Amino acid sequence: MAASLRSGCPINLSVEVLGDAWSLLVIRDVMFGGRRHFRELLTRSEEGIASNILADRLRKLVANELLSTAPDPTHRQRRLYSLTERSIRLVPVLATLGAWGSDFLPVTPELSVRARILADGGPEMWDSFMGELREQHLGVPRPAGAPSVAQALDDAYRAEVGRV
Repeated sequence: MAASLRSGCPINLSVEVLGDAWSLLVIRDVMFGGRRHFRELLTRSEEGIASNILADRLRKLVANELLSTAPDPTHRQRRLYSLTERSIRLVPVLATLGAWGSDFLPVTPELSVRARILADGGPEMWDSFMGELREQHLGVPRPAGAPSVAQALDDAYRAEVGRV
């Protein structure tokens, strides 16, 4: 793989893994939308990803250890996709990217409310959210009684959708 890389620059290498039009959106949908199966990712994508593109991105994300896959214990023909530590540690990047988009691009209120809350919550909220994701996707327990960032983000989204 090293021979095909343009340089050893960390920004270049990150863009080579995440810089296509769909990879971060697939991670976003698993991370913020709780979509864990191919069909959910295909049919509930805001942007309308094609099935062949989704299959390709899922393969690449698994190969780059940003997602893991396992048989779904509830349905033998389905695969369950999970975030890995590598993708969970993208929370600050996605929060910052979402805040930038909210500040400078023509976003819709319902689709930007989560980004704004995460940006305003800062590193402390990002760490809490990463703890929730580790619990959900990696089985790492988080402190009992900790408030759910994911629930707060979902509640804010639902409230904003109700206003539209």
